[in-house]
Amino acid sequence: MIALGSDHGGFALKERLKHFLDERGLAYQDFGCPDATSCDYPVFAQAAAQAVASGQCSRGIVICTTGIGISIAANKVRGIRCALCTDSLTAEMSRRHNDANMLALGAGIVGPNLAERIVETFLTTGFEGGRHARRVGLIARMEG
Repeated sequence: MIALGSDHGGFALKERLKHFLDERGLAYQDFGCPDATSCDYPVFAQAAAQAVASGQCSRGIVICTTGIGISIAANKVRGIRCALCTDSLTAEMSRRHNDANMLALGAGIVGPNLAERIVETFLTTGFEGGRHARRVGLIARMEG
């Protein structure tokens, strides 16, 4: 199950990605926002991130206009490693080296076709482990 969350700036892209996930038979839960009315991204970032951190969802995707604010908010939840990605390579490396469990996208930065490629890469790339696992563990210890 994939957790989805967005603010008004990411709403249209989130809706497009829901169709993309449906076409691939991938289950998701939408934690809001429900429409394009102005809203506060931390609310929806927190809801999606808590679903991932609790294990309710295995991965998460959050979207705002730039991806910056919503990624910062998601990363405040203990156990979340949310990577803001603007291309397929950063999505791949966020998984391979950082075991990112959430992806942030900027709807005003990446177009819908690129966003789909980034999501595909993020969802299909595995974690390499090894020396990278040690580093991810060091990050986890920083959370206290």
